[in-house]
Amino acid sequence: MITATMVVATIPVTDLARAKEFYGDTLGLTFLWETPFAIRFRCGPASELSTFKRPPVVTEHTLAHFEVDDIEAVVGDLSAKGVEFLDYTEGPLVTTGHIAQLGPARGAWFRDPDGNTLGVRQG
Repeated sequence: MITATMVVATIPVTDLARAKEFYGDTLGLTFLWETPFAIRFRCGPASELSTFKRPPVVTEHTLAHFEVDDIEAVVGDLSAKGVEFLDYTEGPLVTTGHIAQLGPARGAWFRDPDGNTLGVRQG
């Protein structure tokens, strides 16, 4: 069994400066450090997110999601900053006001400037 003090989501990006602006300024994550190849952010008391530079890749799934206390407030705040949320009208996910009911939890999804799908979730 792995015993870890933290798990860090790692997301591929093509432009580190653009990623620094999106993850730091738009999402409001705390900048920790950067190298010519990666940038690390704090996402909460025991969570971090790392971006690393690489050629474009296509992902079809959520790479990371942020657990939040008030999903409506977060969706509203990010929408006001220009983040476009993904809406679903068919299949297992149906969104209302950008938010889907996921059993007892609720979630919403958006993409970063590289097209990586990220989410917010309130349990």
